[in-house]
Amino acid sequence: MEQRPIVRRARSPRPLAQAARRPAPATAAPAPAGPNVAAEIKALVERGARDEARERFAVLVDQHQRRAARLAYHLLRDAADADDAVQDTFLKVFTHITSYDPRWPFEAWFTRILVNTCRDRRKARSRRLQWSLPAPVEPPADFDRPTPEPTAEERLMSRDRWRRLAQAIDQLPGRQRTVFLLCHVVGQTAGEVGTGMGLSEATVRVHLFRAVRKLRHLLEEWRDAR
Repeated sequence: MEQRPIVRRARSPRPLAQAARRPAPATAAPAPAGPNVAAEIKALVERGARDEARERFAVLVDQHQRRAARLAYHLLRDAADADDAVQDTFLKVFTHITSYDPRWPFEAWFTRILVNTCRDRRKARSRRLQWSLPAPVEPPADFDRPTPEPTAEERLMSRDRWRRLAQAIDQLPGRQRTVFLLCHVVGQTAGEVGTGMGLSEATVRVHLFRAVRKLRHLLEEWRDAR
């Protein structure tokens, strides 16, 4: 039986309410060595050196796991589902590494696989929960707390804002939601998002503009209704 590469599980990513305030965090930039490592792994697999390929694959996992976990969490809004989606994505990447074209950025290829995996999981979850009551959206257990410790009222208000933002993002059309998360949570440029999704940079900017406009409209409606 063939041994699979080991992928370490990452901690749950930060809440969207914090991440969305930072348009392009420096830590979200793709690792520059990623494409070279992916090309090395592809060459090793093609030569039949799968054990050595698995060792190199661990480097690729270290480079991309945190960003992948954060994106998967915001696409699925469930820590367990996001963790499973990241695991599945890395296994798919290793299994299909010979189809990777080194002339294209590995980040774009990887992101497309991750987004598609998350979409499949959302659809499967929707089918499973068709006759179930939806669970409330809650921030992850390791939600970062400001210093000093907020009062009970402040914690309640923060949770409420987090829920409203998450609910507003969930109301975006699928492509707008993905573009918004890739740009404002992962920190990719419009060009990088376009490469990963097979869209022109101009189209990405249109989707991003419409997503931000709709989110602002929804949040203003909720604020005025209070």
